[in-house]
Amino acid sequence: MLKEIEQDYIKPDIPQLHVGDSVRIGLLIQEGNKERIQYAEGVIIAQHKAYINSTITVRKIIQGIGVERVYMIHSPRIQNIQVTRNSKVRRAKLYYLRTRSGKATRLKQKF
Repeated sequence: MLKEIEQDYIKPDIPQLHVGDSVRIGLLIQEGNKERIQYAEGVIIAQHKAYINSTITVRKIIQGIGVERVYMIHSPRIQNIQVTRNSKVRRAKLYYLRTRSGKATRLKQKF
């Protein structure tokens, strides 16, 4: 019964997401009474699959500091998600990237 109610809020246009993918997420940001789309890019280091409550953790480096943010992929604030690059990984969670810096954070691209 709960799944029937949640079915209306599931986004059908979300691409296939995997850990290690580089993504570009369009977020709806409200500034005063205006709304605009702000894009955030990064690597998916963790994924939590729970139907409508599914989340991805995206990590990116801003001015030499690592920033991680958790996004609910079915949130109405997320306008679109684009996969820019697929990477070959052998882990379900890429938390080891937190301790690495520079070129050590690169992942092998999957074609």
